[in-house]
Amino acid sequence: MAPTHQQMVYQKDEKVLCFHHELLYEAKVLDSKPSDSNDKKSPLHYRVHYKGWKNTWDDWVPPERLRRFTEENIELAAQLKREMEALRRPTPKLPPHPNKKSGRGSGSTGGDYNSARASEERHSSVQAPSGPRGQKRGRDFEIEKEEAFHTRPSVRIPVPDHLKALLVDDWENVTKNLQLVPLPSKTPVNDILQTYLEEEKTKRTAGSAEYELLEEVIQGLREYFEKCLGRILLYRFEREQFFEIRAQLDIHGKEFAGKTIGDIYGAEHLCRLFVSLPELIAQTNMDPQSVNKLRDEISKLTSWVAKRSNKYLSTPYENASQEYIEKARGV
Repeated sequence: MAPTHQQMVYQKDEKVLCFHHELLYEAKVLDSKPSDSNDKKSPLHYRVHYKGWKNTWDDWVPPERLRRFTEENIELAAQLKREMEALRRPTPKLPPHPNKKSGRGSGSTGGDYNSARASEERHSSVQAPSGPRGQKRGRDFEIEKEEAFHTRPSVRIPVPDHLKALLVDDWENVTKNLQLVPLPSKTPVNDILQTYLEEEKTKRTAGSAEYELLEEVIQGLREYFEKCLGRILLYRFEREQFFEIRAQLDIHGKEFAGKTIGDIYGAEHLCRLFVSLPELIAQTNMDPQSVNKLRDEISKLTSWVAKRSNKYLSTPYENASQEYIEKARGV
């Protein structure tokens, strides 16, 4: 895992990159102060100004949302921007939106995973660029202006800063360190969602609208995960692993026979779904009221997962074999 960003100290007027929702933006540190006004030794928070944005967007942020303005982090910013642009492109055969119930039949494997897209659009830049490196990065890393921000889909699902930091570590582990998430996960997605469902049910009245909405949202997330994993939630380097898993799902008597993708992949990929959901939901015909209810439910779930990250997101990544690396690179 990358070093904790809570330990980093930023100086006044320092140029940085700052997370705002799912993307990194160029910014400047204006000031700093202890996060707890009664404890001068508490971690610092920083006031930042986003380049090209009005001063009304200036914000106090924790160190987890900041990154040094380095070549590597500029590349990360460009990568996240390309991922978001890929998600904005229409995805064929989108799964039904979460207010439509359906079972988890065996049909969830097979044809849904035949899309070779997987991470082609989402992570194609992991490979060496064809032109001058600095020139390509400069073309990709263009600061989104305030006006463009307002024209983006208005679906906003807050993701805790702690999960965002873990997602950056996840990106680095796979794309930079050539590591893989160990599979099958000890805490697969379906188990995580079921545990949350059972806990949250106790806080609601059985048969109430809130109770039924919870069940529908969890079922919808299962369907979204099954449909989206092979299309947009994988890094290019993970595709070979995914193909091997899928092959075992389709063969009776194998280790994963009778299971679905949600029984094998874990919280790392579920968190990738969380940050992809706004763009996916924006492509549905859900009315604003339904979107607001869904956003509230997802926000509760992301906070719940973040509080249990030591349980669900603490498994060390494994180093890929040389044979796997050569397969993944098409050697």
